[in-house]
Amino acid sequence: MNISAQALTQRLQERLSPAFVEVLDESAAHAGHAGADGTGQGTHFRVRIQSDVFTGKSRVSRHRLVYDALQEFIDQGVHALAIEVIETQPD
Repeated sequence: MNISAQALTQRLQERLSPAFVEVLDESAAHAGHAGADGTGQGTHFRVRIQSDVFTGKSRVSRHRLVYDALQEFIDQGVHALAIEVIETQPD
């Protein structure tokens, strides 16, 4: 199965209603590393996300929310997620 940054972005939008989300496929940079499948895509991603659902939660809890939202993709072959949560600035 070909897992795309677009598919991950859509799932995060559905589950976490982010004000900002960016998903980058960094798989090509990990060719030959553990979890790489030889295609150069769909195994290693960077997620940058900002959402009100993260407010008041610890870093671990925020990452767990992202992992939970993307669990189906992890089960299908996503090997690594680098997660960068962008803090929501108070009004």
